[in-house]
Amino acid sequence: MWKVRGIRGATTASANTEEAIVEVVKALLDVIESSNQLDPEEIISVIFTVTKDLDAIFPAKVARQRLLWKNIPLLDVQQMDVEGSLPRCIRVLIYFNTEKSQADIIHCYLREAKNLRPDWDLAEMSPPFLGNNNPKIKT
Repeated sequence: MWKVRGIRGATTASANTEEAIVEVVKALLDVIESSNQLDPEEIISVIFTVTKDLDAIFPAKVARQRLLWKNIPLLDVQQMDVEGSLPRCIRVLIYFNTEKSQADIIHCYLREAKNLRPDWDLAEMSPPFLGNNNPKIKT
């Protein structure tokens, strides 16, 4: 039976530059798509949040360049500015249709964002396109 599910993910940019943000958003979406065998045709909508220190480019603009993502409703918003929170952080919530159970969804946290959900069982994964940080992905 098909249900609406959500995939969470987050990453951090090395700097507030278009190049740095494009690199990490592409890597995050690549990992989310491959880890979940996500078909863009099944995506309902995507919400990106960014911390106030990132304003060089909208993550949705990066996502819109992906194959089959042009017509997906995308939204960028600013993350709450909580003292001591992770800087230069980009978070994503992808709503999609699937037959998978909630337990089968793989939520992907990369770079410094890997510690945002230490309560999840995280496994090491570091393909070359993720950069030199050692990210973790829920399995």
